[in-house]
Amino acid sequence: EALALLVLMYPLLRGLALHLHSAVTGSYIPGTHSIAFVNCLNEQIARDIARAIMDKKLAAYVNILPKSSALYFWKGELEESTEILLLVKTRTSKIGELSNYVRSIHPFEIPEIISLPIDQGNPLYLKWIEDNVPRD
Repeated sequence: EALALLVLMYPLLRGLALHLHSAVTGSYIPGTHSIAFVNCLNEQIARDIARAIMDKKLAAYVNILPKSSALYFWKGELEESTEILLLVKTRTSKIGELSNYVRSIHPFEIPEIISLPIDQGNPLYLKWIEDNVPRD
């Protein structure tokens, strides 16, 4: 039983140890922040979604990238379109809330909302993200 309890508690204990190490050394914990990718039909929709994300304080920064070509399968057919891509910088802990919110306001039936954890970066920039996105 004790071994099972230790195995189950390992992720929690590891997380606490990483946070303690970070607090003592001032080092960054990889994966604390993420970049979410959100595709949009056009620039107006992209701007509206980006502003809504910022108004909800779900991100510190949103890039709106210009039109790109996209190829994808939709309902069994190969489709081609142009889209605008949002790059959303936020806390990893906010990705679930961000995803739920974007799905609730996005016009696409199944919007692309994916995220990648930030492994490393400019410590001052990562701290700035942290300062501008409230904790849960």
